[in-house]
Amino acid sequence: MSETPKSWAMLHCKCPRCRRGNMFTGAMYNIGLSKINETCPRCGMRFEIEPGYFYAAMYVSYALNVAESGFFWLSTYLITHNTTSPWLYISVILGGCFLLSPINFRYSRVFLLYWLSPKVHYQPHLDTYDQIKHP
Repeated sequence: MSETPKSWAMLHCKCPRCRRGNMFTGAMYNIGLSKINETCPRCGMRFEIEPGYFYAAMYVSYALNVAESGFFWLSTYLITHNTTSPWLYISVILGGCFLLSPINFRYSRVFLLYWLSPKVHYQPHLDTYDQIKHP
């Protein structure tokens, strides 16, 4: 039995406990239909560990937005060398952050569960192809 790599599971938004079940339903850019599952469809792990747990994901999402804004600002400057038009920078940064918001929604929760949750641990015995959901 080989373990599913953590980086692959994070990239594909899989459950942090079994690394097989999907954390989200629907496609990333499917308007109104992308939401996080309450429990893992494979191992039954409850993703919202405590009431209001995903409010902490807002802080992770904020950090992602700050990093993305810096990237968009620097890219805009390197491409245009414009130092006179704040509207160019504002429109590129806001447009870019808007386009990346579905990615931030998903990966802020993934990062929170994988890296910032001391209660969540990978359990290799659940990482099998024939695992079914626990009641």
